[in-house]
Parts: sequence; structure tokens; C-alpha cells
Amino acid sequence: MRCSETVITAGYTGAVEDGAADDGIARAGAAVAARRRELGISQRELARRKIITAPALIHFEKGRSWPRERTRHTLEELLQWPAGTIARIRAGAPADEVVTDSADSSESSVLVADALKLTLTRFDTAIDDLPPSASPDFVERASTILADLRKLEALAARAMRHSQGSPAEVVKSLGLIRGRYDELMLKAAAHPGASLGQRLYAARRRANLSAGEAAAVGGLSAQLVESVEAGQLLDPGSAERVEALIRDLVGQ
Repeated sequence: MRCSETVITAGYTGAVEDGAADDGIARAGAAVAARRRELGISQRELARRKIITAPALIHFEKGRSWPRERTRHTLEELLQWPAGTIARIRAGAPADEVVTDSADSSESSVLVADALKLTLTRFDTAIDDLPPSASPDFVERASTILADLRKLEALAARAMRHSQGSPAEVVKSLGLIRGRYDELMLKAAAHPGASLGQRLYAARRRANLSAGEAAAVGGLSAQLVESVEAGQLLDPGSAERVEALIRDLVGQ
């Protein structure tokens, strides 16, 4: 028999026979993998949040090593599972019997939706307080609000992915946020001092194209299009390619 191999990675430790897998760990790992996919949580996101590295998670989900207790506890919180669930699945508890507290989840969704509505109301006040759209400082002040709306949209989208049941109010709030963003971006794009990203946004919206579709038209990456629309500055060469795309879209 070959000697056992000990796998020690950030937040992760265990010992198994080289190339072997433990059935109990594999069962628990498969349940974790299924649950995170259900909630839309990627391996990259877990690594980014320093919960567990991607290689360590792969080892676990294949049954080749066992996370430390602290890591298991953090995973359970993120997966909306009661404490000790992962260990119970390893010990033989059926994974399909693991349930979350739907009442708490439903209440959490309502609280998130209420918070989004309140925040959006404050954004409406800030938008109403903007100077006339022809004012010299309109674009600068609108750009600040747009940046915050993008952050709020990201939070709302994340809340929608992680909500249980029917997160109708969260979905509605996300739609309202996107509506406010769209209106303000188009208004800013009409100003003589509009940014490159604002003008690109308006041009592709008039052409009824998504960021990815507009990028394909100009031979650009979708990431570049999204970045410039988010206000990121570009090098002269990339900026000229975006200008060419705008001319192409406007000419359609």
C-alpha cells in the first residue's frame, strides 16, 4: 500500500490514501457542491472571500480531504445550513433531508427588499436634486450617483441569487434600480461633456445591443465595454477603438 498523502491548504486539512477518496467526505462534498450551485456561489467567489481556496474546495468536493471545523462552519453559514450539517452528511444523514429555515429566509428576503426600497428612495431624492441637465456640472454629479447605483444593482442582484422561495420584491427592486440607472445614463450621455462610457452606453442602447453584443460588433472584449461604461479610463488606443464602435453604432 502506498503511503497516505496529507493535504493541507488554506482552511483545509485531511489525510487520505494517495489517489483515494473517502465515501463520507465525498457525500458531504457533493452536497456542498450541489448547494452552492443552487445558490449561484462559484468556487472563485469562495476563494475571493478567503473562505476556502479553489484547489482545496475541489479536493473536498471529490472526497479527498476534510475542511477544518472553522471552515465548515463558515461554509454552512454561507450555504444557509444549520451548524454541523456538513459533518452530519458525512456521517450518513441523507443530503436531501437537509432543510433551511424557510421562515427565516423569507423574512430575510423581505428585509432586503425593504432596505433596497429605502435606498432607492434616497437615490430618487439625489437625482431630483441634480442641476438642470444642461448645467456644466451635471455630468460630474450624475456620474457619482451612477457609480453608487451600479454598486446597489450588484447588491440587489446578489440578494436575488441568494434569496429562497420567490424573491418577487427583490426582483422588482432590481428592475427599478436598473430603470433609474438607464434613465440617468441616457440623460448624461446627451450632455456635451458626457464621458466616453456614457456615450457608448447610449449608442448601444439605441442599437438595442447588450454590452457583449456591442463588443462583438467592435471586435472588443465585453469586459472592456463594461469597464468603460463603469467609468474606467482607457489607454489612447482602446479609447479610439471605442470611439470607432460608437461611430459604427450611431451610423446604423
